[in-house]
Amino acid sequence: MNEQVGAARIGQWYQHLDKGEMFVVTGIDDRSGAIEIQSFDGDLDEIEANVWNALPLELAEAPEDETGPLDLDPEDLGYSETEMTALNWTEPLQPIPTRGEAWEDTTPAAETDLLAEGELSEESLLEETAAAARAS
Repeated sequence: MNEQVGAARIGQWYQHLDKGEMFVVTGIDDRSGAIEIQSFDGDLDEIEANVWNALPLELAEAPEDETGPLDLDPEDLGYSETEMTALNWTEPLQPIPTRGEAWEDTTPAAETDLLAEGELSEESLLEETAAAARAS
């Protein structure tokens, strides 16, 4: 077993220290003990178990853009990479403008008919009107 990285793990990325090449383990053949790998540029290969143990390897983070082995053009993914700065993360969110539905009442609250809403009785409205008339 490779003392630095241990046994091969499917899905784990490794870096070959001599070559600087990154690869991912894609499978392990139980009968032959061969370790199937795919390099970042898409090449497929096998490494014998006894060779694996002698390779100078280290664990590596998965590449930011894992499309390298898939031979895809980033434009085919339907997104474009945009660079963001710390300022982008501190700006407040912008409200999403909404349109009212046709059935919604768009009358400002100050102009609503308080009698129709049941908030005032006719008597209290007459009293308020009379009090306003006396005050003027």
